[in-house]
Amino acid sequence: MSEPVYFDEFFASGKEETISPFLTPTSRKWGKNLSLRSSYLSAGLLAIAFVFSFTSLPTSFLFLIGVYFLSGTPALLNAIHDLRGFEVNIDVLMTLAALLSVAIGSPLEGGLLLVLFELSASMENAVSQKTKSALLSLRRISPRMARIALDDGTLYECAIREIPVGAKILVKAGEIIPLDGVVTAGSAFVNLVHLTGEAQPLSKKAGDAVPAGGLNVDGTLTIEVARTSGDSTLARIIQMITQASEAKPQVQQFLDKFGKYYASSIIALATILAFTLPWLLSIPALGPEGGVYRALTFLIAASPCALIIATPTAYLSAISSCARKGILLKGGRVFDAVSHCKTVAFDKTGTLTTGELTCTGVTQLAGPPVDTQKAIAIAATLERSAVHPIAKALVAFGEKLPLLPVEQFKASAGFGLEGVIDNMPVVIGHREFILSKKNLTIPPSPGLSAYLLVGDALFLFTFTDKMRTESKDVIAGLKKRDLSVAMLTGDHKVSAETVAKSIEIDAVFADLRPEDKLDIVAKLSQEQGLMMIGDGINDAPALARASVGIAMGKIGSSTAVEAADVVFLNDDLSLLGQLYDKSHQTRRIVKQNLTLALAVIVCATTPATLGWIPLWLAVILHEGGTVLVGLNSLRLFK
Repeated sequence: MSEPVYFDEFFASGKEETISPFLTPTSRKWGKNLSLRSSYLSAGLLAIAFVFSFTSLPTSFLFLIGVYFLSGTPALLNAIHDLRGFEVNIDVLMTLAALLSVAIGSPLEGGLLLVLFELSASMENAVSQKTKSALLSLRRISPRMARIALDDGTLYECAIREIPVGAKILVKAGEIIPLDGVVTAGSAFVNLVHLTGEAQPLSKKAGDAVPAGGLNVDGTLTIEVARTSGDSTLARIIQMITQASEAKPQVQQFLDKFGKYYASSIIALATILAFTLPWLLSIPALGPEGGVYRALTFLIAASPCALIIATPTAYLSAISSCARKGILLKGGRVFDAVSHCKTVAFDKTGTLTTGELTCTGVTQLAGPPVDTQKAIAIAATLERSAVHPIAKALVAFGEKLPLLPVEQFKASAGFGLEGVIDNMPVVIGHREFILSKKNLTIPPSPGLSAYLLVGDALFLFTFTDKMRTESKDVIAGLKKRDLSVAMLTGDHKVSAETVAKSIEIDAVFADLRPEDKLDIVAKLSQEQGLMMIGDGINDAPALARASVGIAMGKIGSSTAVEAADVVFLNDDLSLLGQLYDKSHQTRRIVKQNLTLALAVIVCATTPATLGWIPLWLAVILHEGGTVLVGLNSLRLFK
């Protein structure tokens, strides 16, 4: 049975109304990308109108009515809304130029302006829109209901929103811990991947704190609630993502400010020309050579069609090129941010490594000599029914060895396993579990490890993450591009430094909580510009706060994917260098487009004002500039 959807959660998430679960499937289908569908239809109608303009003007006008209705109506309504707010921008100028083109007998040119205007705006919006569905994904991690355990042993379900601090809840194996609390009874391995980013479960027993969202792997826990649902670990992570998203740098503010001043200036100048040209040049006010005609020609020539598509066409071309390689960007503005970054930070597990543990060795630490192969077979035999990552690694490590018959098998949830093999007691688990069975001197292991006790013989099994084959080459490529490289991980220092040394990463930040990682990311983003690459839920706040957040699409959590600016759909880190190069190429193309668009406007408007060129030639120059800008943008498809 699917979980219920609440009105307040959906509308507070900021998602598009077209994906609302309260709409019918048919309504949702037609409402998705409606403006983009409308612009495509308008473009088709405009092409038909252009063809009929040579054979049947009435038929051409009929199709033009459809163009102006589909593309002109929303543009006109938006322009009226802007004018009511005393805001004159490029949108207003574009709409005014299109409507005035009808007044001077050039409805096709006006329709083209409207279609290009709506098409570029709707495509940019469809690609760049970034929803807040990451927040809902986080909420789904924690159940909506929990079992409250009374002192007399009675259990009953209650909504977590209504559970107060101090209440005791029961969490069985395989269930998600719904609220932050302290274990009062029971023991289990708990996977805290959403906080540490590591797949290694931690042993939790009476007195240990456990956060909301942790997965109870194998035992039963009774937990005393320490925080309400609104103050839980998940709630704090949601708050961090929200704050980090609001703090992200804004790119291309120059274009918005320029467009506002440009539009106001052009409209004011056209109005002045309409009244002053007849007096200054001694020409009539009306007629094909009159001042009003020249002013309208000036306004049409100066309409910023090329300016409007200069940026989105370049970005959309680059985005399409990246998409073919498996790089999904949430908006063209990401390219600007990438090009300004001087540092690249990686999460470890699941990003530089695969997240799968591999047993790297076994060493006998104490006791009478025991054959190493037999020790491996015993470990694999004991762990064959366990589900945590170390168990899987041990089973894989001893897969070629025969399993041994086990007697008196016993599993201590959250601690380890024990039994009798060949009339000899055997125990496997973490250090504290072994010490509880036999009085030994066992030095703590700095890395991922498990201990095996075979009679009086003690063995140490060590583990490491599998490295991605491309990790070392990716790091070397980034350094060749003069980028600094760092590792940010919740893993312990020794393991992190071992991985960093193997792939030549110099800066390592280990033992990080989500808030620690967020602080470092915020500092690096402000000082140097930072690309952060991660995959886990714990990385989501850092990905949102970084200058550019990059998530791994296949293995990454939905929260990390939705909080990031870039997603590597195939988890291919080698694309990082290509993304960086494409961002610089895109910025060059955008600058060229803007220069070309402005140059064409100057070349068309000045002669048109002086009457040196007729309207049709001004339109050709204007549209020619638009075509050149579009063709220049297509270079980014390579």
